[in-house]
Amino acid sequence: MLELEFTARDLAHTRFALSPLWEVVASVRVLQRPKEHPLHRPWLAAVRPRLAASRLDWRLLADLVPEGPLAIPVFVAPPPTSSVPDLGVELAALRATAPEQVRAELDGPRAPRSERIEALRQDPQAELAHLADTVAAYWELALAPYWPRLRALLEADVLHRARLLAQGGIQQLFTDLDPRVSWAGERLSVEHRYGGGGRRLGGRGLLLIPSAFVWPRLFSVTVPGRQPTLRYPPRAVATLWERREREPAQALAAVLGRTRARLLTELDAPAATEELARRTGITAGGVSQHLGALRAAGLVAATRAGRQVLYRRTEAAEVLLTAADRDPS
Repeated sequence: MLELEFTARDLAHTRFALSPLWEVVASVRVLQRPKEHPLHRPWLAAVRPRLAASRLDWRLLADLVPEGPLAIPVFVAPPPTSSVPDLGVELAALRATAPEQVRAELDGPRAPRSERIEALRQDPQAELAHLADTVAAYWELALAPYWPRLRALLEADVLHRARLLAQGGIQQLFTDLDPRVSWAGERLSVEHRYGGGGRRLGGRGLLLIPSAFVWPRLFSVTVPGRQPTLRYPPRAVATLWERREREPAQALAAVLGRTRARLLTELDAPAATEELARRTGITAGGVSQHLGALRAAGLVAATRAGRQVLYRRTEAAEVLLTAADRDPS
């Protein structure tokens, strides 16, 4: 059991953030131990062959994400300094990690060991650059096509927590966070499979990061020099990969046309032109033409995944669909 002791200053500095880099790290855990993460089977089924076809060498990244009781070195995905960091910003911080910090974390008693990690310890500057490039390539293949959906889920969770904080204060916020988290007096208790003990936050507050791929675990950071952090599964994470069979909203069809509204609705998950043609009955050429128009309007983005080009909704499209769903007609 981890016990976090709060002061009034800690409560004032408690905040939320998202971390694309942490989602990369957590998703690697899912790929390495798929039986422990049945929730993410649809994602696994799509991403595993894509990574294999790409021939991306992500073994160093995998080595740095061990199974407990070994610990993930904090420098791999440090607590973000802004609430919604860009992956590029986080990777810049990763590249800039001081060599002595890398060696100190890799020399710890719970640090993972491998030949690739030893090369990183010997030459942090060169290997961190390699690691950051690997993460960027992995992101494009495995997470970029799904990021609008993931981000929508994570931001909805933060909004929900903010409402709880406004309605019932810090106690209601923490009581609703996770069954393994409890608040009593000035202490937050967090059930962990590995590690525990008491920690004072030292006036730095607690950084709360909802994470889709962390499910069903909780992860915390309580090391000196880093923002104390708790990563937890967001609300409704079980619905993340559900495919919603629905007709496009009439209001949306009236603005975009029924065919384009249908295609936008079908992109609950990233899909290639041929798959969309099969599902909708529209010719592949017709799908391609309509996707081009939606892309020009900023509602669809494309990501190359091996030999395929996957189309996905943008954040603007997610907002548009949510607004159209509220249409009373």
